[in-house]
Amino acid sequence: MKTIFDAKTVAELVSRINSLQTTSKAQWGKMDAYQMLKHCTLSEEMFLGKKLYKRLFIGKLFGGLALKGILKNEDPIKKNQPTHPEMKVTGTGNFENERTKWIELLQAYATFSNYKFIHPFFGKMTTEQIGNYVYKHTDHHLRQFGH
Repeated sequence: MKTIFDAKTVAELVSRINSLQTTSKAQWGKMDAYQMLKHCTLSEEMFLGKKLYKRLFIGKLFGGLALKGILKNEDPIKKNQPTHPEMKVTGTGNFENERTKWIELLQAYATFSNYKFIHPFFGKMTTEQIGNYVYKHTDHHLRQFGH
């Protein structure tokens, strides 16, 4: 399974991110291209330990099972999955700045050190799970915009 901790995988994702345009249209969901970029930078900041989100009660009940379902094979994450309320992005911002920030955050996984990470929905995650999930989450949103 692909992982964000592989330099070739990161390079492939960066290429796909660079192909995004402000006019790229979502094939599902409610976000526009900027909002997706911002959502993804918030996610990377969380995994890298730069932002902390409160653990969701529903995640305590079902998070571990949901994570196993997502990581059981290489299939993409299903469309229209729930989003943590604090990671729902509305409004507008600078597309180019957000794209640059997302790429820099993805490249920062080369020096990942947030080994005690607890996801607000999935709970405690191993480094391997983080690597696989971050790749799948990034791939999911790039597919959402046809990239």
